[in-house]
Amino acid sequence: MQATSKHLPKQSSISGSMKKPGAPKRRFDPRAMLSNSEMQAALGSGLLMLFAWAVGGWSEILSIALYVISYTIGGWNKAKEGVETLVKERDLDVNLLMIAAALGAASIGYWNEGAMLIFIFALSGALESYTMERSKKDISSLMALKPATAMRIEQGSMNEVNIDQLVIGDLLLVRPGDLIPADGKVYRGESAVDQASITGESVPVEKCAGSEVFAGTVNGEGPLYIEVTKAAENTLFAKIIKMVEEAETEVPNSQRFIKRLEAIYARVIVASTVALIILPPFLLDWSWSATFYKAMVFLVVASPCALVSSIMPAMLSAISKSARKGVLFKGGVHLENMARTTVVAFDKTGTLTEGTPQVTDFIAGEGYSRQELLTVSASIEHMSRHPLAEAIVRKAEEEGLDLQGVEDSKTITGWGIEGQIDGHLWRIGKSNLLDELTSSSMNPELEHWKLKRQQLAEEGKTVSIILDGEQIAGMIALQDTVRPQAEAAVRKLQELGIKVAMLTGDRDATAQVIAGTTGVDMVFADLLPEDKVKHIKALREKYGHVVMVGDGVNDAPALATATVGMGMGMKGSGAALEIADVVLMNDNIEEIASTISLARRSQRIVKQNMIFAVTVIAVLMISNFVQGIALPFGVIGHEGSTILVILNGLRLLR
Repeated sequence: MQATSKHLPKQSSISGSMKKPGAPKRRFDPRAMLSNSEMQAALGSGLLMLFAWAVGGWSEILSIALYVISYTIGGWNKAKEGVETLVKERDLDVNLLMIAAALGAASIGYWNEGAMLIFIFALSGALESYTMERSKKDISSLMALKPATAMRIEQGSMNEVNIDQLVIGDLLLVRPGDLIPADGKVYRGESAVDQASITGESVPVEKCAGSEVFAGTVNGEGPLYIEVTKAAENTLFAKIIKMVEEAETEVPNSQRFIKRLEAIYARVIVASTVALIILPPFLLDWSWSATFYKAMVFLVVASPCALVSSIMPAMLSAISKSARKGVLFKGGVHLENMARTTVVAFDKTGTLTEGTPQVTDFIAGEGYSRQELLTVSASIEHMSRHPLAEAIVRKAEEEGLDLQGVEDSKTITGWGIEGQIDGHLWRIGKSNLLDELTSSSMNPELEHWKLKRQQLAEEGKTVSIILDGEQIAGMIALQDTVRPQAEAAVRKLQELGIKVAMLTGDRDATAQVIAGTTGVDMVFADLLPEDKVKHIKALREKYGHVVMVGDGVNDAPALATATVGMGMGMKGSGAALEIADVVLMNDNIEEIASTISLARRSQRIVKQNMIFAVTVIAVLMISNFVQGIALPFGVIGHEGSTILVILNGLRLLR
């Protein structure tokens, strides 16, 4: 529906409490870590271990009882996970290995060592769990901002309704400090809106009549009347939630490999431990107690805890950090792929450019004033929804010109529009009409206009002519303007050793002008959607991993074909956002280079972690057989390495 002012309540009726729902704090908070149930269990287990050790010299029975409670509190979750894996998947995992090692240590009287193993193992698991929770909060911080109800205006009265009841055209009131409940356009009011939860912008954005607003953002100091433009299930907010759900289930290839390796490795370790318990007394004449002790040390140091924890904390930390900058990954696999990027291919319109044409040249013919022609042009184009027409109207509004009444306005299919002002016929349309006209007393300067058109076209501009009856009165040139950050974005990618391509359906002349301004390495113009797909395939064959950045429906096939498809979140089409693997929520293409750098850094950290983990396991295993190491040292060495690789991954959260 089209809201009218008589249906709006008075300004005085909208004052309310200035509640300030905002995105959760994103800096490190020890209280948040301590509130993690796994962390509480790990710390409880550690405290009981200390009490058990302290009372050991006074009461052995009490000490053992405290150790049993310590084992239970610290190891319950891990034992449960291990049993579920064994029962459901018929596989062994690292959880069962560590519980078995702790129980084995206790069975030969090393209660404290077993409790220490449980404590450090639980602590490392809690750290990894905290990393996952922290990452999910950063990716989906707007989940906490999900609006439940909206204040709908109906015939001048306000009714609070569930957001699922909203339909396109509804008029809503958003009080100061309230969440905006739906995607829409401001009908009346002015305010600054905090969009940080969706776009990552740190500074609130000023909104006024005609401005677009998004569900889940926070209104500032002024009331806003909003007309709903999207149903609840189609809002940008709803799309982000869907992306978050996909991100939580998507597992990177390296993690899949580690999970497969873990299952095989765990079987080998169990078989080796059983062999170490049975064979040495017969083959090497070792005592049963010494054999069992070495087997328990082997079981501890050979377990792949650090290796298993090498990947996900680092990957989740990188995804989390990207989310804080308004770059949303749909899963860790796309972060891995982005780290291997060799080419970034940009769509032109709406990606490297603003996507909205601007009037760049306005030329008045002899006997006409520029102001007169601009007023006439804007008046006639005012009723048209064509992007070029809207650009002309915007230009007149920027210059403060008053539009005139137009009669008998009609569209000339395939050419332009005409109308009468004060009984005088004016026509505006494509400049190709110049080729059909002949020099005459009505158009004595035809060749001059053709030359001018050629010059403007060579600059990549779209040219329209203004006709006063049959006489050429003027010429308008329009061009899609380059994004202010486009040149810097391209340069930063090239500094990383990445080639930059531009794919566009626009004319080659226009594409070359944009290419010259932005500095891209390769230009492919006059492309249909299927042509873009062919060029993406060719780039992948020649250079390797390709990231495609686009915003339109026509970009969707190319986004799906690229190694990583990156969609523009603010102005991107629904199809582009659905298919994209990564979404730039604030449309800031400068973040692409820093995101690739972060992805590469995360992969370096994963490699560091894996090399470190394998080295520690190898050194401890060799030391156990060559020289023999104490169980406490094996526990600290092995579990300490696990905590170190997790903390190394957490560095990316800074």
